[in-house]
Amino acid sequence: MAASSSTSTCSSFSLLLLLLAAATWRSGEAAAATAARALNFTRQDFPREFVFGAGTSAYQYEGATDEDGRSPSIWDTFTHAGKMPDKSTGDLGAGGYHKYKEDVKLMSDTGLEAYRFSISWSRLIPRGRGPVNPKGLEYYNSLIDELVERGIEIHVTLYHLDFPQVLEDEYHGWLSPRVIEDFTAYADVCFREFGDRVRHWTTMDEPNVLSIAAYDSGAFPPCRCSPPFGINCTAGNSTVEPYVVAHNSILAHASVAKLYRDKYQATQKGVVGMNIYSFWNYPFSSSSADIAATQRALDFMVGWILDPLVYGDYPEIMKKKAGSRIPSFTEEQYELIRGSADFIGINHYTSVYISDGSNGEKAGPRDYNADMAATFRSKFSFDVKKAKFIFEERYAEWSVCPYHAPKRSEGAAMSRAFRNGADVKGYFVWSFLDVFELLAGYHSPFGLHYVDFEDPNLPRQPKLSAHWYSKFLRGEIGINIRNTISPDEHEHADQ
Repeated sequence: MAASSSTSTCSSFSLLLLLLAAATWRSGEAAAATAARALNFTRQDFPREFVFGAGTSAYQYEGATDEDGRSPSIWDTFTHAGKMPDKSTGDLGAGGYHKYKEDVKLMSDTGLEAYRFSISWSRLIPRGRGPVNPKGLEYYNSLIDELVERGIEIHVTLYHLDFPQVLEDEYHGWLSPRVIEDFTAYADVCFREFGDRVRHWTTMDEPNVLSIAAYDSGAFPPCRCSPPFGINCTAGNSTVEPYVVAHNSILAHASVAKLYRDKYQATQKGVVGMNIYSFWNYPFSSSSADIAATQRALDFMVGWILDPLVYGDYPEIMKKKAGSRIPSFTEEQYELIRGSADFIGINHYTSVYISDGSNGEKAGPRDYNADMAATFRSKFSFDVKKAKFIFEERYAEWSVCPYHAPKRSEGAAMSRAFRNGADVKGYFVWSFLDVFELLAGYHSPFGLHYVDFEDPNLPRQPKLSAHWYSKFLRGEIGINIRNTISPDEHEHADQ
């Protein structure tokens, strides 16, 4: 993707590719036919089982943070402490708690085939464990019923960075193995109450982001870090805690997946997976050091989470670099985590060039970035150590302005992967409408639909990107990949 100018009124597409390894829906004949279709594609070129959708998350969308029994999450604490650059909070969100019926109708009018949203643990179970909040239960049941009535496929994320503050206070959240039991009990409530209508469950969003941004740099709540790696943190250990948090996240996911398979999957017929953040990496040069750093960065960014879910253990390079600072899986845990994902969701905004950073390795404390020993380069100035993994905001530079149709599309890359045999199941735009963006507040709106946050009624207005997406979904327009990739990529697309 090429960078375009960024403004605070731009809407950005992000890519979620659902790779359902357990299922295949394309016969050999269909695959051959797909590959034979030149470089143009329309909605009709994808099977009906393939879904096009959009997403939001609870803290960013719902608002009503102190209504109907909801307790604070760590993001409430963070924003109310004035940690946002503009001192904004998610108290308003996009007003989805009260406007969900209007929004589901808008989804239907847009032609959306699927909607991905998250459940607020703090709204459903305000104490983190124990009694279910009737008002929270009523809200999510009503939202799900509206989606079912409109024929929109439902994709639920159980955890999207908004951990209950009460459990953070009790045992430091994801740092403690106690989170595994509490997260599994929370998931059990969701499966029991909503699983008769929900078939697609994502346990958590971007545990690799959570681990680094919240426990190495300290940019995300609960803002834990240690010098010289983090900023303005009063507690934490950047050298160890990111690895511990990722470890507990993987075990919590696997525990939830086992629960679903043992107790619910036979009757509910759903699937459980995990969502991670990714760059795609290219070597900055043809040197062996840059090539090795490119693979190392891929192992650290993606393999960190995916290798345990597929193979039962971390990449060897991570274990070598981090040594005793990265926890080990027991034999029992190996059996639990291996094969625990029915699908993998990929959040992908851009690709980067990687050069070797091993020359900078020094004795003394080391964190995740020092262990990875790679320098990230792109068409904008990007230093992964300084960027602190503030992803959506950083990639506003890949925005599509709201009053202009998109010039380029992730659909091009997705279609190439699709034609080359990747078992891609869906594409989700971030976000369905303007929401409270993490660490950017209300000033970097990415939505297909504009929300006027200055108006108490929070009116919605479709941007041209929404009109374009709607026309594509209805089969009125298609995409010519030759117009969405640079000339030097044409040769690769033709192959």
